[in-house]
Amino acid sequence: QVQLVESGGGLVQAGGSLRLSCAASGAIFRAADMGWYRQAAGKERELVARIPSSGSANYADSVRGRFTISRDNAKNTAYLQMNRLKPEDTAVYYCNLRQWGSGTYEYWGQGTQVTVPS
Repeated sequence: QVQLVESGGGLVQAGGSLRLSCAASGAIFRAADMGWYRQAAGKERELVARIPSSGSANYADSVRGRFTISRDNAKNTAYLQMNRLKPEDTAVYYCNLRQWGSGTYEYWGQGTQVTVPS
């Protein structure tokens, strides 16, 4: 059973930083693609950043240059470093793991709230 546990959310003033963590268990982490998504109130969930098992990360235009996704395969953990936060970054952030076997399998964490007051 794959489980993803996010941590690191909170309230931060505009211009500040937060680092989100996503600890994975039950998956072959090093072979999985990891992603961070977010969902603001009244809006659809959107991709923030993804990092494949190998290769380069990709980012939403709205966060490129401010956010950095990374992974530590030894710790089965993915991170999202968020700098220069803006009020429009306020959302619930979800960790996503995608792996392949007989098909494509996706798993989600429970979400962590990030609030940047205006």
